[in-house]
Parts: sequence; structure tokens; C-alpha cells
Amino acid sequence: MKKLSPLFWTSCLILLLVIACTPKAATPSAETQIQQAVAATIAAIPTSTQAIPPTPYPSPTPFSLAGLFCEYQFCLGHPVDVSFFDVSAQQNPASPSTYSQGLLAAFNGNLFIQVIWQIAPGTSDPKFLFDTLLDPSIDTPANNLEVFLLRNMNVVYDNIATTATPALPYGGAGAWTCGDRAFAWKVYAPQADTARALFDDMFNRFTCGQ
Repeated sequence: MKKLSPLFWTSCLILLLVIACTPKAATPSAETQIQQAVAATIAAIPTSTQAIPPTPYPSPTPFSLAGLFCEYQFCLGHPVDVSFFDVSAQQNPASPSTYSQGLLAAFNGNLFIQVIWQIAPGTSDPKFLFDTLLDPSIDTPANNLEVFLLRNMNVVYDNIATTATPALPYGGAGAWTCGDRAFAWKVYAPQADTARALFDDMFNRFTCGQ
């Protein structure tokens, strides 16, 4: 049997010492193990799908029908203390106002308003209906006719004086085109500055389906 050299034994001894001196991995405490388990569990929980944001819808705009006449495919404003009635139907129930032509009136003790309209395709100048609405026997225009474009509608307006009734000596009249029709409006009032304000209030709420 071959005798082992002293160098061999020395190497084995050094190896044993190195193995003995190698630090052992520390065992996690119970608290640490619990924390790790909780963290792993939380990480494994699936995240919920984000809810789709609600679709925004426009909020309704308040709109008052007080002082608004809508019929014959047009609307116009009027003072809330008067109401329009169909003069054509009152004069002849068998021939009321229609889309093509008509006559309305509204009045109380301090106001008289009249509106007429007729079909007029291709017409851009409403002056002819302005002249039709004025009664030369009682209405006198101021001959200061205003001509302007408002909301793509050709408009004419003038103040008038009237002898229709002593209680309503002042007034105003206007006419305009909208679509295939021409419209005219007239008012008798107790004050000179009332007519134009009434016309503006009426026209601000006027529509004819365009």
C-alpha cells in the first residue's frame, strides 16, 4: 500500500477547515415568512378592469314657451299678456290660415299687433308685404325705412303713426323674408318708443324651420 504524502493530508485539513468556517444561510423568522406570504398573496390578486367613464350628455337648456306663438311652421315672440288668434279662420272658418298665407292678430287695452305672411319663392325684398300690411287710410310711415340683414334674413322696418284709435297713436311695422315666404308685422302702441322694442323681442324668437 502506497503511503500518502504529508502534503495530501495538509490539503484535506485545509479543506475541512474552509467547509467548517463557511457561514450557514440564516432561516427567516416566522414574522418575515408571514410578511413575505402576505406580499406574495397581494401581488397575486388580479386587478379589476377600470370602469369606462360615463358618456357625457348635454344638459337640457331651459326654454320658456311663455310669449311664444308657434304654428304654420314658424314661431315668433309676443308679449305674455296677449295671445294671437287666426283672423282668417275667425272671418271664414272654412278658410283658415295655412303655411302659404295667413293673418294673425293679438290685442289688449294697451296694444294691438298684426302679422301676415304669404308664399313668395325667390323673393329677397320684403317691402311689398310691408306696404300691403299698412292701411293708407289710418297708417302713416315715418319714411325712415331701415333695411338690414339679420340672421341671413332681409328685414325692413319703419315707425308709423296711426289714427286707428286715440289710445294707441304710435306704432311700427316691419317685414322680412324667410325661406320661401315673406312676413310682415305691425303694432299700435301708446308710446313712441314701444314699437321698436316689441319688434326686436318678436324677431329675436322668430324661426321658420330653417
